[in-house]
Amino acid sequence: MDVVLMIISLCLITIVLLQSAKAESASQIIQGGNADLFSNRKERGSELFVSRLTFFLGFSFFMLCLIMSF
Repeated sequence: MDVVLMIISLCLITIVLLQSAKAESASQIIQGGNADLFSNRKERGSELFVSRLTFFLGFSFFMLCLIMSF
């Protein structure tokens, strides 16, 4: 069970680092810029796949941690 948890955690770290920067203009909050920070941005294609894979890996990691704690 520990090996599976390590594999999922490494995959989760890798996939999070591969995600595109959704907060690319977050620095403008501090600087006072009024760019389209909160505009609706729809994920498509590979970005949607990476987002869903991140959710699945995060959920799997969370559930494995809960199961292993009992």
